Amino acid sequence: MLRQFGPTEALFILAAARWTIALSAIAFLGGGIGGLAVALARVSPRKWLSRLASGFIQVFQGTPLLMQLFLVFFGANAFGLGLNPWFAAAIALTLNASAFLGEIWRGSIQSVPTGQWEAGTALGLHYGRLMRLVILPQAMRVALPPTVGFLVQLIKGTSLAAIIGFTELTRAGQIINNATFRPFLVFGLVAAIYFALCWPLSLLAAWLERRMAAAHAR
Repeated sequence: MLRQFGPTEALFILAAARWTIALSAIAFLGGGIGGLAVALARVSPRKWLSRLASGFIQVFQGTPLLMQLFLVFFGANAFGLGLNPWFAAAIALTLNASAFLGEIWRGSIQSVPTGQWEAGTALGLHYGRLMRLVILPQAMRVALPPTVGFLVQLIKGTSLAAIIGFTELTRAGQIINNATFRPFLVFGLVAAIYFALCWPLSLLAAWLERRMAAAHAR
C-alpha cells in the first residue's frame, strides 16, 4: 500500500545524505593517501615502479566505477570475505580515487619547472628531501583546483553504491519512491541535496583556478 510523502520521508532522505558525505570523505582521504603514492611512483626514476603505477591508473581509469564496485563487493563475497556494502563501496571508491588523484598529482609534479629540480639537486638534496621540500609544495598549489573538482565527481560517484545495497542518498530516494511512488518529488529532493553538496565545491574549484591563472599571469 502506497503512503503519502511527508516530513518523515523527507527527513529519511536528508539523514541518508550524511552517509554520502561520510563515504565521500573516506574515499577522498584514502584516495589522497593512495594517490600521493601513485603519483610519486609515476615520477619515480625506477622504471618498474613507474610502470606498475601506470598500469594501476589505466585499469581504474579504463573501467567503469560500477564494475569496480561489483568486483570488490561480489568478488570479496565469492572468496568468503563477506564484505558488507559499506566497506565494499569504501574500498572501491578509494581505489578509484587513488588512480584519478594519482594522475592529477603526477601532472602537477611534472609541471614544476625543470630548474627547480636542478636547483634542488645542485644544493645536494637527495630525492626524498627534494620532493618534500621543493617539488611537492609547488605541485600541490597547482593540483588544488583539479583536486577540488575531482571531489565533486567523487560525491556524485557515491550514488553508484546504491547498486550494491549501500543506503546513501540515492538508495534512500529509491526506498522512499518505492513506498510513495512520487518519483518527481523524491528524486527532485535527492537532486537538490546533491546540488547543495556539489555546487559550493564547484564554485571553489573555479575560484581557485582563476586565482592560479591570475598568479601565473603576473
